Amino acid sequence: MNRVATSLIALSMAVSVFGQMADEAGDGQKLDKSSMELRDYLPEIDGTIRAKYEYQTQTKESRFEVRNARFSVSGNVHPIVAYKAEIDLSDEGTIKMLDAYTRIFPLKGLNVTVGQMRVPFTIDAHRSPHQQLFANRSFIAKQVGNVRDVGFTLAYGMDKHLPFKVEGGLFNGSGLTNQKVWHKTLNYSVKAQLWTPNKCWNLTLSTQLIKPEEVRVNMYDAGLYYQGRRLHIEAEYLYKMYGHQAFKDVHAVNSFVNYELPLRRVFHKISFLARYDMMTDHSNGLADKETGKLIVDDYARHRITGGVTISLMGAFIADLRLNFEKYFYKKSGIPKESERDKVVIEFMTRF
Repeated sequence: MNRVATSLIALSMAVSVFGQMADEAGDGQKLDKSSMELRDYLPEIDGTIRAKYEYQTQTKESRFEVRNARFSVSGNVHPIVAYKAEIDLSDEGTIKMLDAYTRIFPLKGLNVTVGQMRVPFTIDAHRSPHQQLFANRSFIAKQVGNVRDVGFTLAYGMDKHLPFKVEGGLFNGSGLTNQKVWHKTLNYSVKAQLWTPNKCWNLTLSTQLIKPEEVRVNMYDAGLYYQGRRLHIEAEYLYKMYGHQAFKDVHAVNSFVNYELPLRRVFHKISFLARYDMMTDHSNGLADKETGKLIVDDYARHRITGGVTISLMGAFIADLRLNFEKYFYKKSGIPKESERDKVVIEFMTRF
């Protein structure tokens, strides 16, 4: 038990985010080496706890869940070398090592990342848990476009005049827990972001190729958002196609509006949110063991989500969310156990 406790403490001390300098996507990090000082070499520990209660109105069932218990440590070992390692002690009840990489900054605006990371693809899938606006992720972020892998990326961007960032990389394609497998072909992903000079508008385009088994899967994503002082509007579309027509093409949409109203006492603000997202029949690219063919692992559905979030004042982030989700399936659709109409109450703490 002492060894287990010591290992967990050491691992949680080794988890990292590049010092809360997250870019607009939320999960990738950026660092300006020109501002590096000696104190920047000190590790910085961050964490996110998300606990929630859910009640499914159709089945009249309920449950409590710790959705995330993430811890991260970040730091720099050299003016041009930084690192990140992140663990989730409760990712739906499972311990997962999420990020573990080194990032090098050879030139201003240029960085190279090597290790385990979220693949640069989509807008919503790149949001860290403390940056998500709804209690449950969109279909794009959870089922269709959610990929973490081991590999390397090369990124270049500029903040002046017309801000942009382009990032691309190669990855194993075998996931996080099967890294010793040899590959004849590697997966790739490319993501480009463009902002207006005032950073109010963002256009994101990305493409990705994966090969879970024998069938190649190509994905294309386009997203646009507006970020004002109080208002955030976002729309994203993902198109997924399978090689040799092994499965019918998948379409997914995520769109939402968030309006923030400042408060003066006790609470920092109250946010009013509305979301529409949908997806057609989806396959993860893994063939059925008996038939050898790709099968539906997520049936087509539409969803409307409404919610209110109350944010507390203070040095850390603390949000209380109340969401209601309404699902719409085709007659042939089979809902998963947790993909039904529900009320969700969530408390998120970021430290």
